[in-house]
Amino acid sequence: MTKITKYIEEAKGKTLFSIEIIPPVKGESIQTLMNNIEPLMEFQPPFIEVTYHREEFIEKVINGRIEKIPTRKRPGTVGICASIMNRFKVDAVPHVICGGFTQEETEDFLFDLHYIGIDNVLVLRGDPVKGNAAFVPEKGGHAYASELLEQVVSMNQGKLLHEETESAPTNFCIGVAGYPEKHFEAPNFQVDFEYLRRKVALGADYIVTQMFFDNQKYFDFVKKCREEGINVPIIPGLKPLATRKQLTVLPRIFHLDIPIDLVNAVNACKSDKDVKQVGIEWCIQQCKELMDFGAPILHFYTMSKSESTQKIAQAIF
Repeated sequence: MTKITKYIEEAKGKTLFSIEIIPPVKGESIQTLMNNIEPLMEFQPPFIEVTYHREEFIEKVINGRIEKIPTRKRPGTVGICASIMNRFKVDAVPHVICGGFTQEETEDFLFDLHYIGIDNVLVLRGDPVKGNAAFVPEKGGHAYASELLEQVVSMNQGKLLHEETESAPTNFCIGVAGYPEKHFEAPNFQVDFEYLRRKVALGADYIVTQMFFDNQKYFDFVKKCREEGINVPIIPGLKPLATRKQLTVLPRIFHLDIPIDLVNAVNACKSDKDVKQVGIEWCIQQCKELMDFGAPILHFYTMSKSESTQKIAQAIF
């Protein structure tokens, strides 16, 4: 398989297309997911990102006591990666997260990826357990994405957790998240930027941004990165607005701003069908500007649905 950075290098300035998908809920068929990926293959994505969702808990009364029973809502990231690679002949890029993993489990997970031929990973801290306000690492796990990144880099150097002799090195190309409008837990943008700088210094090969609706946020972010010596590829993350409700949901969940022109256009719509069309048209304009700017890849957060992304890609590729 090919590293993300190699795809960008070989494109020689041409903007590429990629998507992120979400594994189906436990017990659901994988076929629906594959049916939604299929229409997007005409745009020749070099890779497809696959999210990982940590365990959640349900409460049950056992022997008269309320106990939390761990469950996984969306299992199957490794299996879905293998299925995508086999069916579509494209690289799969799994998310690797801190939450819910000990360092030993992380090492085993990375070896599973390595053994099936995966050469790219996106390293993230991950979200808190549902219902918890703050992120709490697993006992013996990583608290920060930078720590997880260091473990992946060590494995690339043939260094394992508890082995005194060196092992055969892995060969992961490592992506990290970037936040043009800052991570919501950071006290300010500069502190958040220093976290990003540290991840790149530790060995991150590329950056994928949080979604944004104002391209100037991305332009300013890239400019600051370059001025501060961060020269790895910076891939913009995009999501077309689909419902009126997202005007309040997305800013609350992802802590981003939605431009007033987009808000006004959505509020003028009479139905969610009209809202979806506004979202598509806005994203098409975003993509054209980003391509003119020289964005290496347009990366779409599809939520495992293809209709809007397909229409946008048809308009720009």
